[in-house]
Amino acid sequence: MSLVPEFELGLWNAWILVIPMLIIFFYTMRVTYARESGESGDFQLTKKEKRIINAVFLPMVISFIYAVFLPLQMDTAWLCIGLVIYLFGMVFMIIAVRNFAPSPRDKVITKGLYSVTRNPEYIGLLLMQTGLGIACTSWLYLLLTVALMILLNANLSAEERYCLHRYGEDYQKYKNRTPRWIGIPKSEKE
Repeated sequence: MSLVPEFELGLWNAWILVIPMLIIFFYTMRVTYARESGESGDFQLTKKEKRIINAVFLPMVISFIYAVFLPLQMDTAWLCIGLVIYLFGMVFMIIAVRNFAPSPRDKVITKGLYSVTRNPEYIGLLLMQTGLGIACTSWLYLLLTVALMILLNANLSAEERYCLHRYGEDYQKYKNRTPRWIGIPKSEKE
């Protein structure tokens, strides 16, 4: 693996894997917006939360642009490992959206992947990003993925505050029994 591999424009670059990721991401955003539009009431984000939400897009945009010039490492074990992780993340994210989209707007989503994690879409996105970084053997891409994970985790405080505002005690019960991330025990301060 190299920090910054050779830059080259080509058909077999990472942009091929970014396209499905973008399609799923924007579909998720559309479904979320349709579900949540007009429902915030008097909920307001703090200035810090707004900055974090805006900052989340920075590593994503940089990594997507970087992917245009990032060749896949053909005929290597890294490509196979990366593609398996990427595809697992894609399936994970699609299932999460399918759990989310048809659920009632006035109820906390607790079925499907939402029964094992409060953030299955983020996990799917991070798995796809990680798989892409491995398939290209790029430490820089993986570092951008780590930055994205840190920012998404910081963003979750605002999302969870919104869910508590919207769903009240039902969300608090869900939050108490379901971890934020799979495999990471809940902390007392959550």
